[in-house]
Amino acid sequence: MNIEEIKDLMAQFDQSSLKEFSYRNASDELTFSKNTPVTAVPSGTAPAPVLSPSEEGAAEEKTALPLASETGDTAADLQPQAAADAEGELIESPLVGVAYMAPAPDKPPFISVGDRVKKGQTLLIIEAMKVMNEIPAPRDGVVTEILAVNEKVIEFGEGLVRIK
Repeated sequence: MNIEEIKDLMAQFDQSSLKEFSYRNASDELTFSKNTPVTAVPSGTAPAPVLSPSEEGAAEEKTALPLASETGDTAADLQPQAAADAEGELIESPLVGVAYMAPAPDKPPFISVGDRVKKGQTLLIIEAMKVMNEIPAPRDGVVTEILAVNEKVIEFGEGLVRIK
């Protein structure tokens, strides 16, 4: 990358609503961030309780979700899909952006838990700077877990999908 390309990326990032942007290829790596520094949590704060698997299920049932009428999402859209055995290779996000699980709002999702995928098959799309980036399966396998949530911001390196 030359300096003019970097300046152009910086200007586009500055004008965008993105808070963080990362780019990497064989010879270059760039990271831009508008995030403010995180302040330390006071030491008097109580740690989160550790729940047994049976308590976790009860706690998840009690978790209040926004009403679908308030957000336009259904409860299923707000919760990541997960299979009983979430094992396999974790596919991580190569960039920051908004995840889309289907090619269009009225179309079915690219993948579901239990689907068999082929190497190169589109798992989901991440929109970054008005560009739709297809995220391909790195190998053949079965989808065991979907961590990304439709229309939610994905961070660089965040887990998207697990394939066994």
